[in-house]
Amino acid sequence: MATHSEAPALETRRFTADEILQGTLENARNELRRSLVKLGFSGIAGGITMGLTALGVSSIRAFVGDGGWRDLVGYLAYPLGFIAVIIGRAQLFTENTLYPVVLVLDERKHLVRMLRLWGTVFVANVIGASIFAVLVAKSSALHPDILSAMVTMGSHAASGDAAHFFWSGVIGGWLIALVAWIVTASHWTIGQLTVIYLLTFVVGVGRFAHCIAGSCEILAAVMHGAISTYTYFHWLLPATAGNICGGTVIVSLLNYGQVRAS
Repeated sequence: MATHSEAPALETRRFTADEILQGTLENARNELRRSLVKLGFSGIAGGITMGLTALGVSSIRAFVGDGGWRDLVGYLAYPLGFIAVIIGRAQLFTENTLYPVVLVLDERKHLVRMLRLWGTVFVANVIGASIFAVLVAKSSALHPDILSAMVTMGSHAASGDAAHFFWSGVIGGWLIALVAWIVTASHWTIGQLTVIYLLTFVVGVGRFAHCIAGSCEILAAVMHGAISTYTYFHWLLPATAGNICGGTVIVSLLNYGQVRAS
């Protein structure tokens, strides 16, 4: 019979890699059971909610200005969207470079369902990001200084070549998939919040490409007329490809391999 002193030790022990993998597989099975309609609603909600990232950073920048340490202060708000989406269990495309991918590595029969999930969630996330962009750029909801800061962020994020967007996306995808892996290993919500905050802060302050978080600010710039739709897709396609590669190869494949390799 366990004593009172033994119970906390059991509750707070670290999961093994195999236990994390089993939790990841169960999460993937639950997501693949969901209908396209449920995935779509959840994905749209996730895309809109990711706008909190752009809104938080631009609000702080509008207050303190740009440059040097003031940029750093602004990026302290970057994790807001990720925290709300991940803790709130909305669908985020880059999280799905871990869960269903690991399941497909374990059971190949789920490949088509994984691709269905990817397509549905990605489109829904972009629709959600577009709704957010229309709201902030076409309404009078935001103070002009905040909107200006957001448009500037979006314009800068979309500046560069495809190679930069891809490799930046690889690192961004690696970090977000790593968030999903570690969150699965966390016992408590406070631990999940800490992991999400720290790793997504690195994504923001390092200015690594994230296909959905970046879409919110870049689409705001598109809706405001600062950049073209072509510029957005010139950024989105290589950034998304990089996110997929970073998440699937660096996190999913390697963490699966450390458990299943023989």
